[in-house]
Amino acid sequence: MKTRLLGGIAALLVAIIGTVLLVTYVQNADKRALAGTETESIYVVQKAIPAGASAETIAASVTTKSVPKLAVAENTVTDLASLGSKVSAVALMPGEQLLTSRMVEQNAFLGPSRVQVPSGFQELTLKLPIERVAGGVLKAGDTVGVFLSLEQAADSKSGGKASKTQLSFHKVLVTAAQFSDGAATQTGASDTASGASQVSSTSSSNTQSDGNYLITLARNSADAERIVFAAEFGKIYLSKEPGDALESSTGAVDTAGLFR
Repeated sequence: MKTRLLGGIAALLVAIIGTVLLVTYVQNADKRALAGTETESIYVVQKAIPAGASAETIAASVTTKSVPKLAVAENTVTDLASLGSKVSAVALMPGEQLLTSRMVEQNAFLGPSRVQVPSGFQELTLKLPIERVAGGVLKAGDTVGVFLSLEQAADSKSGGKASKTQLSFHKVLVTAAQFSDGAATQTGASDTASGASQVSSTSSSNTQSDGNYLITLARNSADAERIVFAAEFGKIYLSKEPGDALESSTGAVDTAGLFR
């Protein structure tokens, strides 16, 4: 009897020790995965944050996470104290990086259909068909990748035209998204509202437009020049590029390098 009791206690201790070791192993999995990789500690949204949330609310809804430096967005928040009196310009979802481009001063919060342009930036509006704006799902507060395509003059050797495409700008802030008739592409309903009502409202607005979208971007003057040039003499595509999207590019793609 005594032997069986001691055996049971020993088995229980072994099980407890095994559980502790397993939990420790799982908790350190991220650290092992990042071993030898240069990392940086950033703030990641842990709980959904509504548009217009104060810095205090945001601080209680984010957590720090070590990620590879290549995955860190250019305008990620590194110090919560730097937010001051700013509020979230749009709803922030769990898993995304906390970005300064999605924060505005409290008196500049414009609601769900528009986002205040960051200081030092200017706005420009592009009129694009649905296939060039990620299927029309873009809304104010999103960040996009901007692809510029240009058909150059005929090559003197081959006699043909040289066309190139490049992902020129990453995580560009969308300050407004509208149908061509000026109606906002989003109704302003919360993310918890029924998808059916949003689709119905969007479809209603879309019937009044010509199928094109007006996407307003915030960018510095030098970048704005390049985007306008491409709009005038080439073509532009926008991809929906969230804050945690990896930024990689092979440079300008032309016919010769397309199938490498």
